[in-house]
Amino acid sequence: MTSFEFELVTIRNPDSLNLILGQTHFIKTIEDICELIACINPTAKYGIAFNEASGPCLIRSAGTSRELEDLAIENAQLLKSGHVFILFLENIYPINILSQIKQLGVVCNIICATANPLQVVIANSELGSGIMGVIDGESPKGVEGEEDKKTRHDFLRKIGYKF
Repeated sequence: MTSFEFELVTIRNPDSLNLILGQTHFIKTIEDICELIACINPTAKYGIAFNEASGPCLIRSAGTSRELEDLAIENAQLLKSGHVFILFLENIYPINILSQIKQLGVVCNIICATANPLQVVIANSELGSGIMGVIDGESPKGVEGEEDKKTRHDFLRKIGYKF
């Protein structure tokens, strides 16, 4: 019988940057995501790291910001899971690129997109490690009231999204 252990990995994100964590299946993930971002917002700053799951099993990386690329590499090392990418963003929000990333043929799944504190539940076995899920931010503290709804609607209009 095969055994495994769970581990909780806290993503290091000291500046509360937006990030996207996903699963993918092919080495060209880096190039595909970089090209996509360049087409949508050429001024975006980002760093991406991808954990290769076969062959040399390297952490592949790219970005327009060495600082963000290093942050992505650091977190990819913590995750230790094959076929996973982590993308840190500045000057662009996940909502601007999520649909297009999901449509890439190399992307299997988006696990989360957040700027919240993030913990990743990892299962470790003799074969390697894999992501089981995430803990994204805090638990709810109550139910939205009328004033909260107004604040939400006003905020969405302020940043250019409205109903």
